[in-house]
Amino acid sequence: MDLKLLFITLLGIICCSSAQQEGNECIKANALSCGECIQVGAKCGWCTDTEFLKQGEPTSARCDELESLRKRGCAAAKIENPHGSQRILKNKAVTNRKKGAEKLQPEDITQIQPQKLSLNLRSGEPQNIKLKFKRAEDYPIDLYYLMDLSYSMKDDLENVKNLGTSLMKEMSKITSDFRIGFGSFVEKTVMPYISTTPAKLLNPCTGDQNCTSPFSYKNVLKLTSNGEQFNSLVGKQQISGNLDSPEGGFDAIMQVAVCGEHIGWRNVTRLMVFSTDAGFHFAGDGKLGGIVLPNDGKCHLENNMYTMSHYYDYPSIAHLVQKLSENNIQTIFAVTEEFQPVYKELKNLIPKSAVGTLSANSSNVINLIVDAYNSLSSEVILENSKLPEAVTITYQSRCKNGVVNEGENGRKCSNISIGDEVSFNINITAQGCPKQVKPESIKIKPLGFTEEVEILLNFICECECHKHGIKNSDMCHNGNGTFECGACSIKIKPLGFTEEVEILLNFICECECHKHGIKNSDMCHNGNGTFECGACRGHGRCECRVCICDANYTGSACDCSLDASTCLASNKQICNGRGICECGTCRCTDPKFQGPTCEICPTCPGVCTEHKYFNCDRSNNKLCGGHGRCECRVCICDANYTGSACDCSLDASTCLASNKQICNGRGICECGTCRCTDPKFQGPTCEICPTCPGVCTEHKECVQCRAFGTGEKKDTCERDCSYFNLIKVKDRDKLPQPVQAFPLMHCKERDANDCWFYYTYAVNNTEKEVHVVEALECPAGPDIIPIVAGVVTGIVLIGLALLLIWKLLMIIHDRREFAKFEKEKMNAKWDTGENPIYKSAVTTVINPKYEGK
Repeated sequence: MDLKLLFITLLGIICCSSAQQEGNECIKANALSCGECIQVGAKCGWCTDTEFLKQGEPTSARCDELESLRKRGCAAAKIENPHGSQRILKNKAVTNRKKGAEKLQPEDITQIQPQKLSLNLRSGEPQNIKLKFKRAEDYPIDLYYLMDLSYSMKDDLENVKNLGTSLMKEMSKITSDFRIGFGSFVEKTVMPYISTTPAKLLNPCTGDQNCTSPFSYKNVLKLTSNGEQFNSLVGKQQISGNLDSPEGGFDAIMQVAVCGEHIGWRNVTRLMVFSTDAGFHFAGDGKLGGIVLPNDGKCHLENNMYTMSHYYDYPSIAHLVQKLSENNIQTIFAVTEEFQPVYKELKNLIPKSAVGTLSANSSNVINLIVDAYNSLSSEVILENSKLPEAVTITYQSRCKNGVVNEGENGRKCSNISIGDEVSFNINITAQGCPKQVKPESIKIKPLGFTEEVEILLNFICECECHKHGIKNSDMCHNGNGTFECGACSIKIKPLGFTEEVEILLNFICECECHKHGIKNSDMCHNGNGTFECGACRGHGRCECRVCICDANYTGSACDCSLDASTCLASNKQICNGRGICECGTCRCTDPKFQGPTCEICPTCPGVCTEHKYFNCDRSNNKLCGGHGRCECRVCICDANYTGSACDCSLDASTCLASNKQICNGRGICECGTCRCTDPKFQGPTCEICPTCPGVCTEHKECVQCRAFGTGEKKDTCERDCSYFNLIKVKDRDKLPQPVQAFPLMHCKERDANDCWFYYTYAVNNTEKEVHVVEALECPAGPDIIPIVAGVVTGIVLIGLALLLIWKLLMIIHDRREFAKFEKEKMNAKWDTGENPIYKSAVTTVINPKYEGK
């Protein structure tokens, strides 16, 4: 039989078998090889018995559930059903050590067991491993004190100058191997974070204050066990200054995390104390200073100074989490009470971190560090590295006092004291084989610790019988093919390529009806012959051993149909225009083309030799997501579905907002889910805008009725206003501050009594949170006495002012009248004539004797 005809026959068998929809997952998978079968699930097995298949059964029928294979007659020894296994490669016992005992090197102390394993994973079969963790006593500690040296921390620096010896003395109660280091930070050395005038670059402080030049981050002291050296070097530090309130602490944290050689970190417990009285800049804030390059997460210390603050932006919170986790650093935020809410939100985003309240002058820093260390070290949280494709992992913890946790809580145990031992049960399951079958490894470690467990993963993707295949076996047709796992296979590979197609062959050499032939039957002429398989194929009558065929049939057995409809290709051409229709079957005249209608071209560019029904993407463990068919390794999706696995719905009804718009007109509906293009909007249909104008007014009535029992909705408050979580705070300083994790809106509203109330509205994931100040700010009532006194005083003052004005006007008027009188007086002409009736009062008497002498 020609190989082309074998290939065509095989395709026909596959097409028929793919119609089978009933049965278990093993049968539904249509596995064409033993390797494909065992990847379907742990319940599936492959029968290698060469006599197992019945006439006409496809190769995929060899794959079935184990019990079903036995019932169908496959012996247990002929069933391929490999199982996963595990092997411990390194199993050093945890350290049982008392304080004061012989000092051990950090690498000789073991807190987690075992340390290295190898797993063989079979698809769908979980492998359970048990890890043991025990806190070792007297475990070494490295502590790096990172301090904000902006001007507002001036009094704090004085108290930290003697921190070294005091902290060494206090930590000696916990461990005999303690080292301490010191670093400081201010801000990026560009505008607008600092003033770049020459005088301010030398001394950024005002007045007669003597401050050092501003800098981004400085590693003052490498980790050391000499407390006196710490006091000496820290005592020489000077305060600096900057312009804005948030500081550049994230730059400093990144350098402390990644510059291990400069800092001097050992593989022990690593603590970093971050001390500040202000907020922080994060990724994106660098644009204010013209810095647009993202932080590269690498060490840039030269002479213990960070030299690239002007070149790289601040790191993001996610970037810091990654680097702190990679370097096993536990962070203690020692901040003033004013910024507690901000750093508590930051703590929730950074695993194995703590927040302590720093007094105004940092006098309580030692107690803060000790308390935070005890809190951090009393909790163990396991994390794993990135999992390989199709591998899942689950955790179950058995903690102190018999407490058992599962799910996400199964990763951790709390309230662990020194010497306590806890255990974790971990299930690792493969859900198939990766595209590139090769050994993989994952690492599991407790957060904040340097120890880890390495797990090597090997995938069982082929059966044992695959190794014993016989090439060019006589069991296969004319020695063409490899006989393996009870079936023959041939491999087709395009020239110049490494990929190949393996085809399993089952040869049909006799019909089933041949077994039921009737010798010397009356159906044959004079009873001479055997009537089998329907004489003349049911398309004619037998006369004298010759078939007299019906219309549209010909041939010695009436087995050749003259109907060409079965030769029509998808383009409505007979045999695709590349062959001849003979007896209802195409004989392809173009050697490159084959198939039932000469449409398959295995050697044509971009054409898949398997044609269809072969490996396609799966979604929810269903081929093409159950919403399409597989053709040529590509899913042909049903209407309203798209994607490589037909897992993306085009139905936009789930994206309709309340206004009947898709994603509220502010997003794109992708696979039935809204992707909001406007960053201010969020939520399932892009309708939530926590920072939009009007948000405060929208929620005013509900906040008023729930917080104070007043307002228009006080009677329907429970029904209409239960959509958010209400949290009361004492004063406005306790209200949350905006953080990167989720948007937040500050609101100030007035009620009917002219009283003001303050609150914040935020959407944290799907939870709506309102923080409200519990006391109203109401205006005080009028004071009558000052008002009356003011009115009387005003009247008196106005009266005096009017009198003065009247007096001034009268003086001006009188002066004008007098001046007029004087002028008229000067111009007057008097008559000198005597009055005839006038008699002078003077009488003149002349002495007669007087002679004028």
